[in-house]
Amino acid sequence: MMAKVKIENPNIDIDLPAASLQDIFENEDPSLRHCTISTCSAEIKNYDRTDFSQVVFKQVKLNGSSFKNVELTDVIFDHCDLSNVDFLGAIIHRVEFKDTKMVGVNLADATLRNVRFENSIMHLSSFNYSSPKQIIFDHCSLKGTDFYACKFNKVQFQHCDINEVNFSQTPLKNVDLSNSTFERLIVSLDELEGCIISSEQAVAFAAMLGLKVKE
Repeated sequence: MMAKVKIENPNIDIDLPAASLQDIFENEDPSLRHCTISTCSAEIKNYDRTDFSQVVFKQVKLNGSSFKNVELTDVIFDHCDLSNVDFLGAIIHRVEFKDTKMVGVNLADATLRNVRFENSIMHLSSFNYSSPKQIIFDHCSLKGTDFYACKFNKVQFQHCDINEVNFSQTPLKNVDLSNSTFERLIVSLDELEGCIISSEQAVAFAAMLGLKVKE
């Protein structure tokens, strides 16, 4: 059995002061630091190249917003709606997404380090060409998610729905899929080398690869 992936948690102070999304643009360089944003909808749709540090988003609706090339460090999204948010090229470090809706979110070309996705709905999201290192997907629904040409390093899936996930051009060596569920994956035999699966999943993989399992 593979050892569980250990990640660094967000380094966030207790009792952060409340702030508004409008505060981002008070500085010459757009940024938001050391605060809590709660129970609101996106006031502005474009947050590209903004620096977020020690920020808690709670029950915030940011769906459809653009976060291209942002930096997120020590950030928590708690019960938020990030559907169709564009994180293209983002740098994301020590961040948690908890009980958050992330349908269609774009994390292509993103650099992810020490990130936890927990109890989140992530259907049809995209991680194409991203670099995930020390990442945990915990009880997430990832139906139809695209991990094309990713560079996995200590990535863990815990009790996730990974049906129809695309792992093309993404080596799965030492990635444990054994307690996640799927009916079909998009993956080649070469990419499966060293992947950890259950005996029941082995039968499903054999069928996907055109093999006939004799009982």
